Amino acid sequence: MEISQGIGYILAVFVGMTLGMLGSGGSILSVPILVYVMSIEPTLATAYSLFIIGTTSLIGGIQKAKHKLVDFKKVILFGIPTVITVFITRKIIVPRIPTIIFSTDFFTLHKSVLIMIVFAVVMIVASIKMIKPSVLIPISEGEKLNYYKIAIQGVFIGLISGFVGAGGGFLIIPTLLFMTKTHMKMAVGTSLFIVASQSLIGFLGDIQGNQIIDWKLLLIFTSCSIFGIFIGNFISRKVEGNKLKITFGWFVLAMGIYIIIKEFFWS
Repeated sequence: MEISQGIGYILAVFVGMTLGMLGSGGSILSVPILVYVMSIEPTLATAYSLFIIGTTSLIGGIQKAKHKLVDFKKVILFGIPTVITVFITRKIIVPRIPTIIFSTDFFTLHKSVLIMIVFAVVMIVASIKMIKPSVLIPISEGEKLNYYKIAIQGVFIGLISGFVGAGGGFLIIPTLLFMTKTHMKMAVGTSLFIVASQSLIGFLGDIQGNQIIDWKLLLIFTSCSIFGIFIGNFISRKVEGNKLKITFGWFVLAMGIYIIIKEFFWS
């Protein structure tokens, strides 16, 4: 085993820990680890990330379900448009993006660079949401759900998740909180199941294509991530969640800025 792979597997534990502590954010770590530490091509790394985050989230979701912290009705309501969009994005849209987006005498934009830049932007948006104090709207039990808005949001998250290989939990949880009036603890568990379903279905869009999957690497990385989610769940019971979220938010912001600088100036 190469040293870089060993380091990647150790870092995979932190991917799971993030999901266990925050209910989101795992893909924010997994893609940069796969690309920059384990030297996996960005498009393939996004496919790997979908499998890793999907499997890890499923394990975490099952844990939450045992404590009755999953609203399966909302998993179906929100998950269907998201899952369909992720699959279409991975199966049809991503493979049709040309290797070279455009080229001039001074600059060439490759598909791999575009994916990492979009991912960095997603990271920065996610970090701002994590750092900024949350202002929760009081839950109104009698208020009807806006199914149209939920479907549109699901499609939007599916597009982002499918393109950059992100689970989208940082977008799903606010949607559950504000659009479906879900309590925070229930939102985390529900989000894990939505992330699991959309990520694993998105991954199916890749393995039915021309992707060559290194299953040994993928399964070891995923196993380390699953181990991490148990640690994350334990830590979340000991440390106040908002402090973890803000600290991780600053880290994600730094990583997003680093990726943009690296892709534009160091590639």
